[in-house]
Amino acid sequence: MQKMIRKILILTLGTLILTTGFFFFIMPFNLTIGGISGLSMSLNAFFPQIHTGIFMMIMDAILYLIAFIILGKSFGVLSIYCSLIFSGSTTILEILLPNFKPLTDDILINLIFGIIISAVGMALVINQGASTGGTDIIAMIIRKYLSIDVGKCMLVADFFVVLFGMYTFGTKSGMYAMLGIFINSLVIDKAIAGLNTMVNITITSKEYKKINQYIIDKISRGSTIYRAVGGFSEDEKFIINTIVSRGEYIKIKNYVKEIDPKAFVCISYVSEVVGEGFTYDSSESPELEVFPGGMS
Repeated sequence: MQKMIRKILILTLGTLILTTGFFFFIMPFNLTIGGISGLSMSLNAFFPQIHTGIFMMIMDAILYLIAFIILGKSFGVLSIYCSLIFSGSTTILEILLPNFKPLTDDILINLIFGIIISAVGMALVINQGASTGGTDIIAMIIRKYLSIDVGKCMLVADFFVVLFGMYTFGTKSGMYAMLGIFINSLVIDKAIAGLNTMVNITITSKEYKKINQYIIDKISRGSTIYRAVGGFSEDEKFIINTIVSRGEYIKIKNYVKEIDPKAFVCISYVSEVVGEGFTYDSSESPELEVFPGGMS
């Protein structure tokens, strides 16, 4: 129960961060960087009496209905929750700040800040096994019938959204939006990798038993002990291998330094660990399937 509450809180935070980047930086310059949000901005230009968030809510509802029929329920209940938060919070901001002016007149600065902020929010959502809906649903449907990679399907869908935005808001805005699509993809990948980064530690020490017990009792992590022979000394050695978070690594390093200053410690960073105590493959929990991609 606590894990689910924590997950919902993180999803809510991530979606609100996404909304912040979208509303305060992307929308003021009509940067239609793909997705349902970009399409909604273009439609809002033709029908200004309807808020962008309302268009997002309507189109997401239609897409989720189609997805339920074609894909079944496996694409994620939490994704529906995130899409409602995204479209709902955007609508509220449009009502509260109807004449919001951009923080700076530089379109490139707004594009970069908007994408970075939105990508951080999107990474939090994806990292919890959800999405904010949008063109990733279209991509999943296309893949089912045409066996085309989801990433390629999304790129095509976002490309047409950008073209529509270019027709609506002009060539300059469209070219910046096209640039934004590629930057958005890179930033999201980097943000997700950063959230999942763990430390792989290899420790060679005479005090391996104490160190191993510390890892198990104090850090609450598992470990593997290897029996080895020194290449130069030919002495028997014992090597501990474990994977921990960055904060846990600092604790282990300080403990090892305290009890055995001559211990050999080697670390490497890994972008994701799947297994007990870490993240799981989303296919094990169909209701939490992760959708690749960027903004809704």
